[in-house]
Amino acid sequence: MMALVRIETRMSSARCFMAAIFACTLAYGQTSTDVSVSSAPQQAPGQAPSNAPLTLTLQDALQRAKANNPQFQAAVTALGVAHGDKVQARAALLPNVNFTSQFLYTQGQGIPTGTKFPPTLPTFVANNGVHEYIAQGVISQALAGGVVADYRRAAALEAVARAKQEIAARGLAVTVVQAYYAFLVAQRKYATQQQAFGEAERFFQITQKLQKGGEVAQSDVIKAQIQYQGQERDLGQAQLEMNRSRLELAVLLFPDFNQNFALVDDLGQPAPVPSFGEVEAAGMRNNPSLRAAIFALRAARQEVSAAWWGILPSISLEYFYGIDANQFATYGPFDPALGRRPRNLGYSGAATLNLPIWNWGAGLSRVKQANFQRKQAQVELSAAQRQLLADLRSLYEELQVAHQQLGTLEQSAALAAESLRLTTMRYQAGESTVLEVVDAQNTLTLARNAYDDGQLRLRAAQVNLQTLTGTP
Repeated sequence: MMALVRIETRMSSARCFMAAIFACTLAYGQTSTDVSVSSAPQQAPGQAPSNAPLTLTLQDALQRAKANNPQFQAAVTALGVAHGDKVQARAALLPNVNFTSQFLYTQGQGIPTGTKFPPTLPTFVANNGVHEYIAQGVISQALAGGVVADYRRAAALEAVARAKQEIAARGLAVTVVQAYYAFLVAQRKYATQQQAFGEAERFFQITQKLQKGGEVAQSDVIKAQIQYQGQERDLGQAQLEMNRSRLELAVLLFPDFNQNFALVDDLGQPAPVPSFGEVEAAGMRNNPSLRAAIFALRAARQEVSAAWWGILPSISLEYFYGIDANQFATYGPFDPALGRRPRNLGYSGAATLNLPIWNWGAGLSRVKQANFQRKQAQVELSAAQRQLLADLRSLYEELQVAHQQLGTLEQSAALAAESLRLTTMRYQAGESTVLEVVDAQNTLTLARNAYDDGQLRLRAAQVNLQTLTGTP
């Protein structure tokens, strides 16, 4: 009779344990979106809806990071400055219109000139009278090849700044994507560790019950307790990693260091891997680093042209229209010698030829400097081309491996769950030891974590390759 009661007790315990394992297996099959919501800061009962966590997608995170990242904003500022330099260089190519207004007063000598105008002679020979009024519109135009070269160089430097802004944007995207999915993976690992802790706790309780019934030895209880305490420590560590990744993401996304947010978990099936030919073509066409090197070489060549034009003749033209007289009026006082009032309003023009002759070798030195910069830019362009091909091959192989391994990692996680179920059944039947059950539990946790790490690796490989190709 006692043996029958012992058998029934053991079967009842086995059914309880099997039900617990089956519930954990079903929980692992749930979508990870529930995990991200549950690990977000929870709203207290009766709290206002305005305090609900802000739900962010990956695109939302990227936009917020661009607005708050100082390195990216520095690249935006550099582009704005480069654009201003190009506008100013273009203005030097076009005629400039200015208006000048001036009043000159010179000490008079009190000597009459015999006419009513001017009443006295000025002290300084260079001046036209005691009072002189100037109000003129001036149109000026510089005719020099160096101005054209400066504009072309400024346009090339603007293109370099635009490429560097894109480099900064893609580098920021790598940082945000890695932090975004690292937080999601940390949430998943925390959920996995919660399940592992629950399994260890239930197994520890079952071994205690079986030990009281005399069905297992005390050593099984001790081993189950050790497993339970280890899973408890791992749960605390998983929570610490999840909180740390949340803080890292909060620094990137929010200017006020907001931690009340949740992420949309889109770690689904990965996109198919394109062929290397497509990747290589996209990289050579859209890579911002290569584009920056190309335009840097153009800017260096225009710098050489500007340096040569600096030692060649240049011409400037100026056209004046307005007043330069002793009265601020269209007509001056009546002049008996002319028999009429002289007209003060008129025009004049000037053409200036500037011919450099001797500047102690400064012009030729500038030409040599520009040639050195041009050669350096050529070397950097060649190096950028070689490095791009190497990086494309390396990152493409990384993406291929990550994509291939993800399927086996998912299968390993499913096999580990099945192995735990079968091992537990064998333990209930007395055909396996407690060590085998503990090992199966640890294997399942490791397999689930490895699958989540594989998804993170795949996302990182995708975004790293996109920094070279510019394709989603």
